[in-house]
Amino acid sequence: MKTVALIVQQGFAPFEFGLACEAFGLDRSDDGIPNFDFRIVTPDPGAIRSNLGFSINVEDDLAFADEADLVVVAPIPRGTWHKADPRVSEVVRRAAERRAWLLSVCSGSFVLAASGVLNGRRATTHWMYAQTMASMYPEIDVDPDVLYVQDDRIITSAGTAAGIDACLHLLRQVLGAEMANRIARRMVVPPQRDGGQAQFIEKPLPQVSSLSLAPVSDWMLDNLREELTVDQLAAKAHMSPRTFARRFKADLGATPASWLARQRIIHAQRLLETTELGLDRIAYEAGFGSAAVLRQNFARVLDTTPTAYRARFACTQEAMEAVA
Repeated sequence: MKTVALIVQQGFAPFEFGLACEAFGLDRSDDGIPNFDFRIVTPDPGAIRSNLGFSINVEDDLAFADEADLVVVAPIPRGTWHKADPRVSEVVRRAAERRAWLLSVCSGSFVLAASGVLNGRRATTHWMYAQTMASMYPEIDVDPDVLYVQDDRIITSAGTAAGIDACLHLLRQVLGAEMANRIARRMVVPPQRDGGQAQFIEKPLPQVSSLSLAPVSDWMLDNLREELTVDQLAAKAHMSPRTFARRFKADLGATPASWLARQRIIHAQRLLETTELGLDRIAYEAGFGSAAVLRQNFARVLDTTPTAYRARFACTQEAMEAVA
């Protein structure tokens, strides 16, 4: 992925627009992260008014989006959901046909829906609008309880900050976990805010009732190689196992076992990218026990092998020295 086009239209939402600019448009070459050829495009170049009253000047029309590797669609106002711009719909359809990445933020999913590329697919949008989307487009399997959904090369995100999660999810696939983690650190956001592979959560955003589990989750990250049980973790949190399991899922969006398994995968990804350790050692450090179990988890969660992942995402020595 080398080129990114962000489609913005009249009445755009500044925050969601800005997070896409931050994720794909910022120069992070000083962190060893490759830059994208990033451009903001619109059907009618000129002053594009935001939903807060101010305008930005967009110089590029939609032509660049027809050759971009990734087309991002910013949110559009509710009053325009029934009258999608046919020029944008055509660009979206052509992007899907040529197997480019498509990513929508919040109500930008209605643009993808209007183009027809979500028909027969699973998708999401802001939880407040999920029922509206399901009613307008019954051919789409709308899931209101996730931060984002990827179906093939199309990613739709829930409302507002969930767009960051979707952008980082895509960046992990095209740049690798280590590069995506560096971008997340620069953005001062968690590199992964999901509740396991499918990112399922009970509410639109996890309701964090307290910070009492932070020391326990930090301790889990520091002891991934150990055999960690709910009873052991509950004792550290000074709770009963049942209370601990319930509070953990409410605060972190996943069961302790699912959260731990995901963190082990992430740690193994980083070791594969940034070290020359063998698979047995990486399996031990990440808490999988053996290379065979590591391979099983990579196949199940990432649909690849550790060796193939390393071949694709191993950081070059120059990049590692640049951030040392």
